[in-house]
Amino acid sequence: MEKDEKIIVKDAHGNTLENGDSVVVIKDLKVKGSSIVLKQGTKIKNIRLTDDEDLIECNTDGIKGLVLRVEFLKKG
Repeated sequence: MEKDEKIIVKDAHGNTLENGDSVVVIKDLKVKGSSIVLKQGTKIKNIRLTDDEDLIECNTDGIKGLVLRVEFLKKG
C-alpha cells in the first residue's frame, strides 16, 4: 500500500469510521487474556484507526490498548 492511499474503515452497518469517533458494541465480547466481557451496548469513545481496515484500537474502563474488530461495532 502506498502512503497516499487512505484506508476506509466501515462498521457493521456500513458507516464510515474516522479517528476520534465513538462506537457501540453490538454483541457481548470476551476479552482475550482477561476475565472482562464487553457487554452489548457499551459505548467506546475516541477510537483510533489501524493499518488494517478490519481493526480499531481503543481504551475502555480497565483495558488500555484494546484492539476490536469493526464487524462487532456500530457508529454511535
